Amino acid sequence: MKSSTETAGTLYALGAYVLWGILPLYFVFLDPTGPWEVVAWRVLLSLVFCAILLWVTRGWRRFFVVLKNPRLAALMALAGVLIYANWQIFVIAVQADQVLEASLGYFINPITTVLLAVLVLHERLRTLQWVAIGIAAVAVLVIIFAVGQVPWYALGLTASFGVYGLVKKQVGGVVDATSGLALETLWLAPIAVVQLIVVALTTGLTLGTAGVGHTLLLLSAGIVTAVPLLLFAAGASRVPLSVIGMLQFAGPILQFIVGVVILHEEMPFARWVGFGIVWIACTLLTIDQVRHARRTRAAAAAAVVPVGA
Repeated sequence: MKSSTETAGTLYALGAYVLWGILPLYFVFLDPTGPWEVVAWRVLLSLVFCAILLWVTRGWRRFFVVLKNPRLAALMALAGVLIYANWQIFVIAVQADQVLEASLGYFINPITTVLLAVLVLHERLRTLQWVAIGIAAVAVLVIIFAVGQVPWYALGLTASFGVYGLVKKQVGGVVDATSGLALETLWLAPIAVVQLIVVALTTGLTLGTAGVGHTLLLLSAGIVTAVPLLLFAAGASRVPLSVIGMLQFAGPILQFIVGVVILHEEMPFARWVGFGIVWIACTLLTIDQVRHARRTRAAAAAAVVPVGA
């Protein structure tokens, strides 16, 4: 039973990361819709989709329990601002032909999460974790000096999603995935409405103006946003954190492949070097996670005293 549960959880989590990995193609296909209109619809349609899910699953009671808790409501508002920033940066990067830089941000993200654990939660790091952080910092410096530009998209993505994960950690086990996303997008809805009004008064809205196929794609933004999050929540609750730690690189790997193979973005030698150094850091971090998980399981098994001993 445990084996089948973990297998299902692994498939759920892997499905989430695969969908996140090919997500850049979705935003490319949304052309000529600009990033500000895309994210506004993404917020509003995600809210609609979550409302439908809460109605179907009878989850409104859970939602209002969270909403009536001032601390949880405030944390979800903060999470909403952070995920909004992450979505906006990501769509701008994709539509600016910077998918590779976006993937770099998500390669660095696990290391950013570890660093935040030290700075905010005052956790003590193991040696390999410190080494991985140092190597990742070197990689960013190599890209800055060799390529000649600061990878702002990558840094913005890893910072926003890293802090978002930290906030979500504070409400873990209390707020379910659907209620959480519903509340996050509820707080963002006024911003999204204002954003649509500004777009309508300037460049003009594209919904319904670029053909039936484009309209259906744009109206799918809520589903495209919510499904991977729900898959991830289902997976994370069924498998150890060490497994999630290894699976999380599937997303940026696929984004990297999409950028190089499908979208034919430039990959000069200096950028290859920078990415190579980041991959070394990610490998060390993964090795550390696996070793720590094994030691933890071994210590737990040794602590169990057989009956009659």
